Amino acid sequence: MPTQKHKILFIFLSFALIGTFLLNLSLGSVSIPTTEIFNSIIGNEIKTSWEIILWNFRLPKAITAILVGMGLSISGLLMQTLFRNPLAGPYVLGLSSGSSLGVAFVIMGAGFLPSFLVSDYGIVLASSLGSFLVLLAVLVVSQKLRDTMAILIVGLMFGSFTSAIVSVLSYFSTAQELQKFTFWSMGSLANLPWNSILILAICCGLGLVLSIFSIKPLNALLLGENYAKSLGLNFKRTRLIIIFATSILAGSITAFAGPIAFVGLAVPHLAKLLFQTSNHYILFWSTLLIGAILMLVCDSIAQLPGSDYTLPINAITSMVGAPVVVWLLVRKRKIMI
Repeated sequence: MPTQKHKILFIFLSFALIGTFLLNLSLGSVSIPTTEIFNSIIGNEIKTSWEIILWNFRLPKAITAILVGMGLSISGLLMQTLFRNPLAGPYVLGLSSGSSLGVAFVIMGAGFLPSFLVSDYGIVLASSLGSFLVLLAVLVVSQKLRDTMAILIVGLMFGSFTSAIVSVLSYFSTAQELQKFTFWSMGSLANLPWNSILILAICCGLGLVLSIFSIKPLNALLLGENYAKSLGLNFKRTRLIIIFATSILAGSITAFAGPIAFVGLAVPHLAKLLFQTSNHYILFWSTLLIGAILMLVCDSIAQLPGSDYTLPINAITSMVGAPVVVWLLVRKRKIMI
């Protein structure tokens, strides 16, 4: 059960999420007052230009940031607990590399593909297909292996193999193709239409529901596989559900937003350090909130308020998050797995 301190922290994080969401909507090359944002949401008329900016650009981007932050953070929590490795992240199974390979085939092999594939939707389709094929391979291998750490190694090997193919494709590509692929690899929360956000939300919702059903098994896994089995846990089925949930979350997010670095690795540690617990009933919800807040903050910084420039979101997530985690770890001097 959450303590009084945990309840206070949850209330604080909830208000922080609302505050960062409104701040994200108001900041950018054009500043929109918070009162006007409220007026637009409840249906009152505001300046036409503000209305267009808010509903066509900033609101979709803010919702995408929340979905990405939540999905990647929970994926990281699942992987770190399953593999009992603090350095495990959402892309440890090679899903990001599979997505990168699919996108590389579309962008760098554009001359051999139909024109409809060389588009934004073609890139999303290729990214989804690449991560799905890697997921399929990992699931097949996981049925053959008893050792969970062996699955981690297999995921890393898949990642290395696909990265090698991407390197070969890059070597034979033009400067323009390389530039387009590089921009995709930097990640982006912008330019997603509402129908794409709906698909992403459904995928993230499915992954999060599977994760919720995994909370009790995750607590059992904290003391090791043998202890979990002694409690009557069907470890093979639990492992399959966790891998599948992570794959849905990380794969769909990478397909629509590109490979977003750092968030999935760091946010679970931030939650553990802030709440001082390893209980997943608390960690799950705290990780959700912190992940969404961190992505909104990073996106607000990336917009360079008052400027027409936008920085790559990957650069900001690492630059903002890494020093914070290092500072917290040095301050606490220990880390909970």
